[in-house]
Amino acid sequence: MNILIIGSGGRESAFAYKLSKSPKSPKLFIAPGNAGTHQYGQNVDLKVTDFTGIAQFVLDNNINMVVVGPEEPLVKGIHDFFLERDDLKHIPVIGPERLGAQLEGSKDFSKEFMIRHNIPTAAYKSFDKSNLADGLAYLETQKLPIVLKADGLAAGKGVLICETLEDAKAELKAMIDDAKFGEASSVVVIEEFLKGIELSVFVLTDGNSYKVLPSAKDYKRIGEGDTGLNTGGMGSISPVPFADETFLSKVEERVIKPTVDGLKKDNIPYKGFIFIGLMNVDGDPFVIEYNVRMGDPETESVLPRIESDLLDLFEGVAQGDLHTRSFTVSTKTAVTVMLVAGGYPGAYESGKEILNIENVEDSIVFHAGTKLVDGKVVTAGGRVIAVTTLQDNLLDALQQATADAGRIFYERKYFRRDIGFDLI
Repeated sequence: MNILIIGSGGRESAFAYKLSKSPKSPKLFIAPGNAGTHQYGQNVDLKVTDFTGIAQFVLDNNINMVVVGPEEPLVKGIHDFFLERDDLKHIPVIGPERLGAQLEGSKDFSKEFMIRHNIPTAAYKSFDKSNLADGLAYLETQKLPIVLKADGLAAGKGVLICETLEDAKAELKAMIDDAKFGEASSVVVIEEFLKGIELSVFVLTDGNSYKVLPSAKDYKRIGEGDTGLNTGGMGSISPVPFADETFLSKVEERVIKPTVDGLKKDNIPYKGFIFIGLMNVDGDPFVIEYNVRMGDPETESVLPRIESDLLDLFEGVAQGDLHTRSFTVSTKTAVTVMLVAGGYPGAYESGKEILNIENVEDSIVFHAGTKLVDGKVVTAGGRVIAVTTLQDNLLDALQQATADAGRIFYERKYFRRDIGFDLI
C-alpha cells in the first residue's frame, strides 16, 4: 500500500513514524517532509497547497491513501479537489472536505455550529467593518478580561486576551481596520473569557462512528513558568492528570457526541480528525475552539501512546467502518519537549548544523523544522525538533524527555525545562 502524507512538521514526522510500524508495511511518501521523515519513507518536493502537483504525483506513484497533516490544504479544499476528479475520487483522503474544515477555517462558523447544537462554549458576538462601531459599544458592556479572535486562519496567532477596555478597543480597530492579521481578521469574534485550565481532546471519525484518542495538554508560551510570547507549542503531555474518567465522560456526552451528531444533522460530511480545544472550568468542559487536524506538538505525545495499528484505523475512516476496528491505548505517560531556534518566536536563525541526535536512546526524535544540506542536518524552522519519551509515570517521563532534549546540540538551541512540571 502506498501512502502520501502531506506536511513537513513534527506532526507529520509522528504520522510517518506510526504508520511505518503498521503490520501492513505501507510504502510512505511525505510531501515535502523534512530531514527526519526520510527514515520512514521518501520525501517529495511538493508544496502542501499545490493540489495539481499532488494529484499528478498520486497518479504517477499509485498512491492508495492521502493523509493531510496541516490545516491550510484542508481549508482550501484538497479533499474536494480529489472528489471532483474522476481519476482521483476513489483515493481516500484522511481529512475533512472544505465545508467541514470551516470548523477551523472560520471561528464564526464554528461558534454558530456550537450554539446550534448546544455544545458548551463561551458567549460571543462577531463584528466586521460594517458594524465596527457596534463592536466597540459591545466591548463596553462586557466583563474583563475579554478575548478577541480573528475569524480566519492566522497561523495560531490570531487570538488576543485584553485586560483593559482601552486595549480591547484599540486591538479590535487594529484587527478590523488595519488588518492586523490580514484577511483573517476582517471578521473578529469577541468572546467571553473563561477561567480554568486548558487541554485538548482528539477524535478520529468516519462521519458516523468515532474513536476518542488520548487527551493532551500543550504549552504555548516561550518562557518557563508560562511567560513570554505565544508560540506554536513548546511541548506537550499525554494523558492529562486532571482529565479523569468523570471529566472525560462529560466531554464525550456534552461535546464529542453532539459534535459528530451535529455534523450529520447539518449534512457536513466529515472523515478525519477533530481537535477539540477545551477549558476545564470547575470540572465542566467548555469548547474554546475546533481544529480539523491533529495538533502539534500534541500529536508527538498522543500517537506514541496508541497501541493499535494507525493504518487500520485510517482504513476504517476511509471505508466507513471505524466502529469495527480495534483501538487500545498505552497506560504510559508521554512527554514531548520542543527544541526551537534562536530568536523564535520572532525572527529566528536557520541553517545551524544539528549534532548528537544519535545520542538520544530513551526517547523518540521527531524532526520538525529541519532539512538536509550536503549530508548534514540543519535547522530550517522556528520549531526544530520534538523529543518524546514514554515512561511509567509523569515524573519519570518529564525527567527523561528534558534530559534527552539536552543531549542534542545546535547553536542557540532553546527549550523549556519545565514542561509538565506544573502538574506534578
